[in-house]
Amino acid sequence: MSVQMDYRESTDRAGMSRMTVRELRDTFVIDSLFRSGELGLSYLEIERAVVGSAMPTETPLVLPTHRELASRFFCERREVGVINIGGPGAITLDGQRFEMSRRDSLYIGRGVEAVSFESDDAADPAKYYFVSYPAHVAHPSKRVRRDEARTIQAGDASTANRRVIRQSIRPGLVETCQLVMGFTELESGNVWNTMPPHTHRRRSEIYMYFDAGAGRVMHLMGEPSEPRAVFMDEGEAVFSPSWSIHSGVGTASYSFIWSMGGENLEFDDMDVLAVSDLGPGV
Repeated sequence: MSVQMDYRESTDRAGMSRMTVRELRDTFVIDSLFRSGELGLSYLEIERAVVGSAMPTETPLVLPTHRELASRFFCERREVGVINIGGPGAITLDGQRFEMSRRDSLYIGRGVEAVSFESDDAADPAKYYFVSYPAHVAHPSKRVRRDEARTIQAGDASTANRRVIRQSIRPGLVETCQLVMGFTELESGNVWNTMPPHTHRRRSEIYMYFDAGAGRVMHLMGEPSEPRAVFMDEGEAVFSPSWSIHSGVGTASYSFIWSMGGENLEFDDMDVLAVSDLGPGV
């Protein structure tokens, strides 16, 4: 199966400040996810990450390698985190089948040769979102059910950011090389995520927004003193350099998958900012 890979370069601080809204979106937003019966891949210059999706219908979809990876198979030197946001399905790794319900996660370790995605019902297909980073050692593949993830209650309704953070691929649950992944569910009536914002120079982060319905999310990125905004629709991902904030506000409640890769695996390794740090100030 021939699958094209979209190659995405980033920019520096000065370059981002000069971008138009269209250039900002064309550079950082991945809007080619979740096409019925197809598998999509985007290679990011940042951390050499690969972002992809698989939405199988009648037949399984097989994860291919690509010339950008210069490998015999996709996971020869890579690890992958997958979260299903659609109907029930299964992922098969070298003949081992993992049933995947909605919001289940699967870690795929380095060295797995054959990866295939399938749906139980073509009328209600699974929607697999995945992120991959280079891996220097092999760790066992492992499935984490939605309710097995480490759960954190965060935010407050008074500031419209009450949310549940579910850490599914993280230390203590799954051993990985550099991948940390999970998802955040905003409670009804709450619209802000990751506010106050933060950066973490030791790793970069990718958000993928879903369950937004007809709503939209205004995603904030860039330097804290000069934040930029891009509008995100259902099923779109956006990646940020390590020096960039990553936050957003929606027109209604939504959920998003976050994933990180870089120098460490500590979820709380953040350089936290105050709301007053945003913008040029007085």
